[in-house]
Amino acid sequence: MAQARNYCRWILGYFSPYLGESIVEIGAGSGTFSQLLLDRKSTVHLVLFEAAANLLPLLRDRFTDPRVQLQCGPFDPSLLTQPPDSVVLVNVLEHIRDDGLLLSQIHSSLKKGGSLLLFVPACRWNYGSLDEAFDHYRRYTGPELERKIHNAGFRLECRRYINFMGIGSWFLAGKVLRQKTIKASQVRWYDRWIIPWSFRLEHLCAPPIGQSLLAVAIK
Repeated sequence: MAQARNYCRWILGYFSPYLGESIVEIGAGSGTFSQLLLDRKSTVHLVLFEAAANLLPLLRDRFTDPRVQLQCGPFDPSLLTQPPDSVVLVNVLEHIRDDGLLLSQIHSSLKKGGSLLLFVPACRWNYGSLDEAFDHYRRYTGPELERKIHNAGFRLECRRYINFMGIGSWFLAGKVLRQKTIKASQVRWYDRWIIPWSFRLEHLCAPPIGQSLLAVAIK
């Protein structure tokens, strides 16, 4: 994600109307998407949860803004000082074994009318070596994601497939070549030359399928 700035900005564009002033991000990683959330003028409080202890020093160095609160470990609603306006997960839910439980915890933590903002990998049939290497438990279908969102108590606001062009490259890398990683240079190239025009087209006409699924749900 650190090499995919256009990609992150495009996701933020869909999430922005639902973020509010108080935001929780689960799975902050190295903080690429977190920085975009913090750069919003309307962000008053940002809580970052990251389970990988080795990333916490990096996040501490990066986020000295008093609006940011860092939490090392999995999401724990008891650590929140107030119900947030929104909870954001970008390429995180697929790493959670009991994703239904996490969604229910998020629902209970949000203020009434708060938003769940999800971005997850799509297409079960495209699960390959890259997913295994990245510790993905699953890739999602649209109906499956909707069902889990509803079961957690949310009302689905919108769901759409994202990144149609990425399906083929992920299939080639993970199903044919059986790669275990993606080079940073490959991510930068794709983010610079493919993402800008591809996502502009998808904004005009939503694709029937894509490498990822984006969903917004309301408590």
